[in-house]
Amino acid sequence: MIKSKQDKFLALYEPVHDRFERFCRARAYGDMDYEDLMNETLLVAYQKIEGLKSESSFLSFLFGISVRLLANNNRKMKESSYEDNKQVYGYVDLKNQTETDAEVYLLHQTLAQLPTDQREAIILFEISGFSIKEIAKIQEASESAIKQRLKRGREKLTELLTFKSNYINTQEVNNG
Repeated sequence: MIKSKQDKFLALYEPVHDRFERFCRARAYGDMDYEDLMNETLLVAYQKIEGLKSESSFLSFLFGISVRLLANNNRKMKESSYEDNKQVYGYVDLKNQTETDAEVYLLHQTLAQLPTDQREAIILFEISGFSIKEIAKIQEASESAIKQRLKRGREKLTELLTFKSNYINTQEVNNG
């Protein structure tokens, strides 16, 4: 029985691994290490795999678990006091080697500044490729609420990235 449960779980997980990892990298930024989030999510998912209603919704199942784990983690972190903001926001992904990785890092850093609902909606829609209907189901909100979150999140993201870009360009002019 255990072997068949493992086989079933792996058969469901392998095709969605890359999408799930991208979601965790983007969503966990600034809150916790994405690999920890992935591991904790997979452990819970494996334990609750019998509760999965449809194999086609496995990725949504994983996203839902990871969102709840992050919410629990954030709740615990709010209860404790921080001596230094670097403890929360100073996470540096050492895998950033190329210019593309630097841009992804900047995007994740900027996404972390958005309100949670907007950030999750943007990650699910733009990065993970979910439809508005699927996101509404995951976030337990109406489709119009999701559209509004996407609109506001994109506007705020554009504003933040434009500000950072202008700041970086000003620094280069002053230093160069």
